[in-house]
Amino acid sequence: MQTSEQINELAAALAKAQGKITGAVKDSANPFFKSKYADLASVWDAVRDHLSANGLSIIQSASTTEGGGICVTAMLAHASGQWVRDTLKLT
Repeated sequence: MQTSEQINELAAALAKAQGKITGAVKDSANPFFKSKYADLASVWDAVRDHLSANGLSIIQSASTTEGGGICVTAMLAHASGQWVRDTLKLT
């Protein structure tokens, strides 16, 4: 994981947001397993307002590696300019 030089404001904002976030609604069905799950829209509905109210945003990007693999980078950013990010490499 990589971070900005300081993350104190980001950490405080994330703690406040996490205190308000509740579970996403399992409103989609998986007929193969005969189960329900929370789709991405439901997850965003559960977190969007609380992240925004605390100056937090999520940024994701995808790229390819020289060997043809895929990398997905996710960043959690704060209005102060502080951030944390990490990359998942799939080869």
